[in-house]
Amino acid sequence: MAGTQPLQKKTIVKKRTKRFARHQSDNFIRVPESWRKPKGIDGRVRRRFRGTIPMPSVGYGSNKKTRNIHPNGFKSAVVNNVDELEMLMMHNRTYAATIAHRVSSRVRRAIIERAEQLAIRVTNAAAKLRAEEDA
Repeated sequence: MAGTQPLQKKTIVKKRTKRFARHQSDNFIRVPESWRKPKGIDGRVRRRFRGTIPMPSVGYGSNKKTRNIHPNGFKSAVVNNVDELEMLMMHNRTYAATIAHRVSSRVRRAIIERAEQLAIRVTNAAAKLRAEEDA
């Protein structure tokens, strides 16, 4: 439901938005960019020398109050059926339902209908729903 507003809308501040690049991934095609921790005994990156690429560390973590929160202000909960949607009834200002990928269009329609009654926001409400061809 579009009318439900989050309980508290706090601005989300990310300490770093760029992905951490793997050491020497810019030099060789055979080395992919996905992060791997350097393990060599003489590695400059592992020893954190000045001028080398940064390594992921606990200091880059997000604020606990804004962690796992979408830009719309809600946390996400994956829902497979109407019964799982009922669990979000008391938390409709904190969690938004996301309908699972494998759910059929018939069950999807039932979930969306029940979510409107319970005032629960559904993030992917328009997915896999075609307009009725009764006209």
